[in-house]
Amino acid sequence: MTKIIALLLILAMLVHIVKPLGLPGLRRRGDFWKIAVFAFAITMFVSLLR
Repeated sequence: MTKIIALLLILAMLVHIVKPLGLPGLRRRGDFWKIAVFAFAITMFVSLLR
């Protein structure tokens, strides 16, 4: 499950670099790091649940 989540979030980061998603807080290309922080937090949360 964590690998699927990580893969989807990495894909979202790549898409965001090509064309920003336009979501609040993700309007510039340089904001892709926020997706990485979110991915790290989600991965840690799922790991703690297990």
